[in-house]
Amino acid sequence: MSRALMLQGTGSNVGKSMLVAGLCRVARRRGLSVAPFKPQNMSNNAAVTVDGGEIGRAQAVQALACGLQPHTDMNPVLLKPETETGSQVIVQGKRLTSVRARDYAALKPQLLERVVESFGRLKEAHDLVLVEGAGSPAEVNLRAGDIANMGFARAADVPVVLAGDIDRGGVIAQIVGTHAVTDAGDAAMVCGFLINKFRGDPSLFDDGYALIQDRTGWPGFGVVPWFPKAARLPAEDALDIRSEHRTEGLHIVCLRLSRIANFDDLDPLAAEPGVRLTMLEAGQALPGDTDVVILPGSKSTRGDLAFLRAQGWDGDLTAHVRRGGHVLGICGGYQMLGSVVRDPGGIEGASGADRGLGLLDIATTMGADKHLTEVCAIHAATDTPFDGYEIHMGNSDGPDRARPFAHVDGTPEGAVSPDGRIAGSYLHGMFRDDAFRAAWLAGFGVASQTGYGAGVEAALDALADHLETHLDVDALLAAAR
Repeated sequence: MSRALMLQGTGSNVGKSMLVAGLCRVARRRGLSVAPFKPQNMSNNAAVTVDGGEIGRAQAVQALACGLQPHTDMNPVLLKPETETGSQVIVQGKRLTSVRARDYAALKPQLLERVVESFGRLKEAHDLVLVEGAGSPAEVNLRAGDIANMGFARAADVPVVLAGDIDRGGVIAQIVGTHAVTDAGDAAMVCGFLINKFRGDPSLFDDGYALIQDRTGWPGFGVVPWFPKAARLPAEDALDIRSEHRTEGLHIVCLRLSRIANFDDLDPLAAEPGVRLTMLEAGQALPGDTDVVILPGSKSTRGDLAFLRAQGWDGDLTAHVRRGGHVLGICGGYQMLGSVVRDPGGIEGASGADRGLGLLDIATTMGADKHLTEVCAIHAATDTPFDGYEIHMGNSDGPDRARPFAHVDGTPEGAVSPDGRIAGSYLHGMFRDDAFRAAWLAGFGVASQTGYGAGVEAALDALADHLETHLDVDALLAAAR
């Protein structure tokens, strides 16, 4: 008989994604057919699925922990922020609309039907479904029409475990406060709590742990110590990608755009000992010793072009190229490198056109159709095959396309400048391919020293071991229904 258990957090970034991934791997190692599920995610870090849609990257990592291919049912509603007040709404893998935050509530009733539908299919296909909430159930001002936390839990009758983050402080108030502000029906869905990200001697928290149990009536499932190897897992949030504090190695600088997307492209590079990765923050100048600048993907190409110019990075890039530096643009970053980005239909905002950086002789026109596909490509410069994926709107063309970055099924993809130092491609995920990453780094005289996929698998196994050691996993799995 299929069962389900939901992990909700006392707030954002308490480690729910990591905990679900680890529990997925635990359940798989115990011989269960297990699948991840997140009713609603908000992220510009997406993955292409086996059924031709897109979901949040965190659910793709959780699927990996389960030994499954990512599927749109694992994250039926994905919100991809385009502006400070609006997001693109992806439903069961496909773009439904773009909507302002104030108008999103009107969509929720129809979205809940699709959420429960996707959940039902997963539950029929697997022994266990592990569900991740979003934000916090304590956001009672958003409770009406909720599809991400208690609204889903009650609609699908899924018991809830509440996770608190002790590293940010105030974990007793986090959990006791959540109990205090939720109504009785929601509180009754909670079957227990756990503490995450503990540093030091866990016995020092024994009194606090007992107080939480006493004030809430919820049993505790354990205290999870800080897990350093979490850094080896693909980043869920762009802020999780930290600059490397190395003084030597190939210096790669990524511009942290305001709408940066699919930023886990950088994870494999950050793991390389011979690479020094800097995430350049707003207001910071491009370091003079930069070897390669990466312009990452963006959910709002024209918006981030304006953001880039506001930081003075356009001038920095010109000077970098003049000094002989290299630039790689990926997806939205590739579009920015051209002469112009046109959006006649207002796909990403107001209709119009903006001047690009002029570092590649291409022009981009946005369109309503989104390219979503996994690809096998061959890097033109090194003749190295690699796997990647496309997830973008718009098409780019121009003279520099005569020098492609890669070939996909014999078709030219991307563009390279005449001197070979400026390159752009729509292909995400290229650096996860060990052979390609080694060939690309060799072009800069750097030897690759890591196996990225093997490292992620090892980190998931280590995470499962960690949770088995510090949580009452038997009781957790027994709470599922």
